[in-house]
Amino acid sequence: MTQITWTGLLLLALCANAQAQDRIYRCGNAYTNTVTQEQAKNCKLVEGGNVTVVQGTRPVKASPQASANGTAPVSAGPRVNAAEQKSRDSDARLILQSELKKAEERQEELLKEYNNGEPEKRGDEARNYQHYLDRVAALKASLARNESDMAGIRRELDRLPASTAAR
Repeated sequence: MTQITWTGLLLLALCANAQAQDRIYRCGNAYTNTVTQEQAKNCKLVEGGNVTVVQGTRPVKASPQASANGTAPVSAGPRVNAAEQKSRDSDARLILQSELKKAEERQEELLKEYNNGEPEKRGDEARNYQHYLDRVAALKASLARNESDMAGIRRELDRLPASTAAR
């Protein structure tokens, strides 16, 4: 007898749950299970299974200044005063100049070793000509890569503001 009672209660609970989801209306972008007379003309009954609605987040509105000039706001962190920025620019210039000097020295070494496409043969290359050709190709690629690196460093130097005083 108790098993029949528990089964009956379980069925009653399931029916009550099904009754709660019986009629769902879509009113624009909102869903509801209760509709007033005024809303009834703008709402449509949703047929089918259960409806789950997850509230999304609203997009952040852009500041009036950003939308006026057509750019997105930049949040780069705290501002730095002019003297500190000049110091940072000067440090960056010194670092880039030293990197450029190293790259130029490396370029001279590579050009010297490359010897206009005919570098000196090493001992193991006398018997294996393909090994020599591979080394020549690698030297040529190193020269091109180093030239590209120097051009990039020069571009970065050109982007920095002109230094007013040398350290």
